[in-house]
Amino acid sequence: MRLVLENVVLQRQSWSLVASGVFTPGTHLVSGDVGSGKSTLALEMAGLQVPDSGTVTREGIQTALLSFQFPEFHVTGFSVAEECASWGLEPEDVLQRAGIAVQEDTPVLSLSRGELKRLHLACVLSREYDLLLLDEPFSSLDCPGKEEICRQLNARTRGITILFTHEQSIFPQIDHIWEIAGGFLGDCDEMPGALTRWQHAPPLIKRLLKTGKVPENITPEGIQEAACRTRE
Repeated sequence: MRLVLENVVLQRQSWSLVASGVFTPGTHLVSGDVGSGKSTLALEMAGLQVPDSGTVTREGIQTALLSFQFPEFHVTGFSVAEECASWGLEPEDVLQRAGIAVQEDTPVLSLSRGELKRLHLACVLSREYDLLLLDEPFSSLDCPGKEEICRQLNARTRGITILFTHEQSIFPQIDHIWEIAGGFLGDCDEMPGALTRWQHAPPLIKRLLKTGKVPENITPEGIQEAACRTRE
């Protein structure tokens, strides 16, 4: 199972992005500044846009889903129950996974942005996909919400998961880091070696690297373990 980008060029009036790379099973992080092209690249990978040149090839991928940054883009039901049913899921199960205390007959668009995001991601992560693309999955979530999403992402045992985010605080277990800089998608490599090449690494990780302590991963637990090592 692979997603292959070969000399993909995305061009706008004053903006361009060039991307090549091979994405294999595991969890990939694509980082970059706001406006660098993460969302556009996600659309190309999902097959919802055609690149100006180059190819996007899916090998062994039968099912795919792109989760947009704004959860209201996905809403198709009037009530919470109808929205869950549109995914083929039981509302009780989804609400428990989402961790929000609302009634099943609550109008889904009356939820706060954070509640709606948690409901949407609970629906997404209740199902398995060969290719799961998540555009800014942590936006609108508080710290407990981010931590819960990370736990659910860590529970995925198959397929290719790609996170497009400029998050700087809380991450799930990451296998491979990529970043967009200067109009190019760069391959930072697999973890943990990728951390030394990651220009957009959070300040705390950069400080740890300066001490010569490389976290095994960028989960809160991985960073804490590396930080404790600096005091030995």
